[in-house]
Amino acid sequence: MTAQALPCYLTRPRTAPPWPGVLVIHEGNGISPQLLRVCERLTAEGYATVAPDLFFRSGGPEAADYGTLIGALQPDELRADLTEAHTRLRELGADRIGITGFCLGGTITYRAARWGLDLAAAAPFYGGNIATELGPVACPLLLFFGGTDEYIPPKAIEKVRATHPDVVLYPEAGHGYMRDGSSSYDPAAATDAWDRLLTFFGQHLRA
Repeated sequence: MTAQALPCYLTRPRTAPPWPGVLVIHEGNGISPQLLRVCERLTAEGYATVAPDLFFRSGGPEAADYGTLIGALQPDELRADLTEAHTRLRELGADRIGITGFCLGGTITYRAARWGLDLAAAAPFYGGNIATELGPVACPLLLFFGGTDEYIPPKAIEKVRATHPDVVLYPEAGHGYMRDGSSSYDPAAATDAWDRLLTFFGQHLRA
């Protein structure tokens, strides 16, 4: 049986390359319309994007419950998939590359920064396991959390901040506050976080 290639959602600016690029890593619910909107918004700002479907070996985001899909992820395969997605972004024409992700994708974004994946910047959003995986990173890091996140207690956020001081905390926001169209969406936090994300990427991904 021939191995399946990594499925990705790709976007690129209308202008000719090179441009900066961003890997966009999905939540525990997999590739979603909200994630595609993030990619399209980044491309409207001049960034190429690649969003890999990290659940493809299990049959995609609707093949099983999210706990089963997350549990099936293997570190070596995950690292290989991120490397392939990074290569796809280079092939599109991206020069300096950053990464961002949400929930599960926030944790994976942090891991990518620790793995030294030739990244110029990493911006994880509410990654639930970051506090248990702390260590040195190989690129500038900006971390986003919500103060009422039911999955990430305040002590975990403070533990992260003690290792990585560049933490943005929205005291009234819960988990998934960037997920527009959902009950968890927090417009004030999401708007401010988006502006900070663009500023951060602008500092580190643009020549």
